[in-house]
Amino acid sequence: MPTASANIGVVGLAVMGSNLARNLASREGNTVAVLNRSRAKTDELVALHPEAGFVPTFSYEEFAASLQKPRTAIIMVKAGLGTDAVIDELVRVFEPGDIIVDGGNAYFPDTIRREQAVRETGINFVGAGISGGEEGALLGPSIMPGGSDESWVTLGPILTSIAAVAEGEPCVTHVGHGGAGHFVKMVHNGIEYADMQLIAEAYDLIRRGTGKTPAEIAEVFAEWNTGELESYLIEITAEVLRQIDAETGKPLVDVIVDQAGAKGTGAWTVQTALALGVPVSGIAEATFARSLSSHPEQRAVAAHLPGPEGEFAVDDADAFIEDVRLALYASKIVAYSQGFDEIRAGAVEYGWTIDLGAVSKIWRAGCIIRAQFLNRIAEAYAGEPDLPALLTAPYFAEALARGQAAWRRVVVAAAQAGIPAPAFSSSLSYYDGIRAERLPAALVQGQRDFFGAHTYRRIDKDGTFHTLWSGDRTEIPAVDTH
Repeated sequence: MPTASANIGVVGLAVMGSNLARNLASREGNTVAVLNRSRAKTDELVALHPEAGFVPTFSYEEFAASLQKPRTAIIMVKAGLGTDAVIDELVRVFEPGDIIVDGGNAYFPDTIRREQAVRETGINFVGAGISGGEEGALLGPSIMPGGSDESWVTLGPILTSIAAVAEGEPCVTHVGHGGAGHFVKMVHNGIEYADMQLIAEAYDLIRRGTGKTPAEIAEVFAEWNTGELESYLIEITAEVLRQIDAETGKPLVDVIVDQAGAKGTGAWTVQTALALGVPVSGIAEATFARSLSSHPEQRAVAAHLPGPEGEFAVDDADAFIEDVRLALYASKIVAYSQGFDEIRAGAVEYGWTIDLGAVSKIWRAGCIIRAQFLNRIAEAYAGEPDLPALLTAPYFAEALARGQAAWRRVVVAAAQAGIPAPAFSSSLSYYDGIRAERLPAALVQGQRDFFGAHTYRRIDKDGTFHTLWSGDRTEIPAVDTH
């Protein structure tokens, strides 16, 4: 058996696990034990990176023996049954006070279940969202750990050592207890879906409306990346649009099949929001847009359906591009506001204490949605921690006021030209809905009471009421059944 020389271990050495192990090993004070289901992966990693000083192990018993107490292990395997199997093995060889960290993209209810089960053994279980992909895992990710306060004492310095850094601050914080870490990572990914869809819609509108080539539009995005839209996604969009396919000589974006994949986190975000009663329409439409793109058989049959006649072409390309930029920024504000609403609602539902300002700060580097405007979100929550809706903060309210006329012009232009812009359109509808003095929900309540006696409340007196809709339409106070 190896001696207990490692302060941290990694189980699962595929690309993400290997890169995270290398990142850990590169930081002063860390010695990393590694374990993989197949011995070949472990041997390969150790051979390729002798400078890392890995402690290779080939059984769970060896792995546990190599770790200093309290033992700390990060699981980097595919979410699902494989994660449960590794947890069972670690519980078998670990002791009370040790720490098991799931660094995969787990669904937060699974994390809650696992944490409760593992807690009964006296071992700490931590669900940690890790964002940034393969590069982030190696060079510095944004990390969203949940778990107990006890586990954070040991785990905090280790995760801080490998996290990305933004303006001198590590992009990691103890998000909250239980499944809070994976919940926040889920919403992060949902916002990512919306951000990407909005950018795709902006590109599509500019290309169809101005006739610019992908390379020319790349320069538009590069220019946008120097201003308030500065972000990783805008930056890489310019790079994608510049790329020429070596085989055909065409822009690569024209060679790629227009069917977007998804790994489930967008759907989880929307499903959870529905259960919590939180409208996340921008995220939902982005998720549905991927689903629509992935049904070519339906699209082929529907291609003959009528649409607007004539070509879409704008009179002033520069003015239209500026309108699209403003619409993109306004819609982005809505997506983030909806995402933070969901985090706040989740915290209330599950009894977590989540600092929304701290969450925005750890997203400033290392993750896919890293952007300059996250500083503005942090400032908004610092000024008003109980902000009822992010888009009502002074900075964002001003930005929406500045952009809303352009936003409307873009949505109208898209509708008239028959160009799908579901994320732009739904974000504008949400904006108009949340600022409306009165909504048609009163009629919906009347309908519900008519067919199902669901009752309604009145604006002029307390209590709930039901109308006897047949006969004389008498209104009576509803019986309290609670």
